[in-house]
Amino acid sequence: MQSKQFFSGEPAQMRPRKLVQGLVFDFDNTLARLNRPHEELMNTGAQTAFDYMRSTGMTDLPDEFPEHLVEARIFAETKSDDEQEEHTADDTLSFLLQFVGYPASRMNEEVLRRAVDLFYAPEMTAWEPMPGAIDLLQQLHGEGFPLAIIANYASDRIFQRIIDYTGLRPYLDVCLSSAAVEWRKPEKEIYGAVLERWDAEPYEIVCIGDSLKHDVAGGQEIGALTVHCRMIPLAEDQRLVEQIAPDAVVDTLSDLPAIIEEWC
Repeated sequence: MQSKQFFSGEPAQMRPRKLVQGLVFDFDNTLARLNRPHEELMNTGAQTAFDYMRSTGMTDLPDEFPEHLVEARIFAETKSDDEQEEHTADDTLSFLLQFVGYPASRMNEEVLRRAVDLFYAPEMTAWEPMPGAIDLLQQLHGEGFPLAIIANYASDRIFQRIIDYTGLRPYLDVCLSSAAVEWRKPEKEIYGAVLERWDAEPYEIVCIGDSLKHDVAGGQEIGALTVHCRMIPLAEDQRLVEQIAPDAVVDTLSDLPAIIEEWC
């Protein structure tokens, strides 16, 4: 399944052939961050989704359903990560309803789709660009680098709205979520659309992100150059620093252009 929003308009004009032909960014904690605690946002969204579902006639849902919805999302994300295959937000809600005994024959696809949108709505508007992110993308885009975002995210339609909301889309040639293609980083297949779009070899792109497990290991899996962003350190990275070594490390996005220019 493919999203019409993978690509933005005509293919980006390629630079004269140099070592670096394009840059692939992660999204969360790389180009954008949440301005409120994630747990708070999930709890608010779950309650809103639950209230909406009951208002449509799903009155026999248990009172604990909002808590179950948050737990199901966390479980699905963990399972997706373990299997490197995305379990989408829509499927997660359907499976949860079956788990609590709600008849499949009474499920309305449009109602469930709207409930998922409401569940994710608080965090959708809580994303904001990282300091220097817009300036960085403007600079790289102006220098002729094709730019992409590849992110692990459980709903492609919501992810695409987030990209628009944060103002990142004008600088992107490709915007891809795992929900749209089913694979998750670090699975190498998720990078295929970008490599084909740019007619580039893996060693000609740079993968940039905050996760050693997903972004750096994913880039290394396909043979790309890698940059580890440490603006918002991940706890799990502490267990991987001896196993996964990026080609470069940055503590601020403003350090990135000099590294890219050196590699060119």
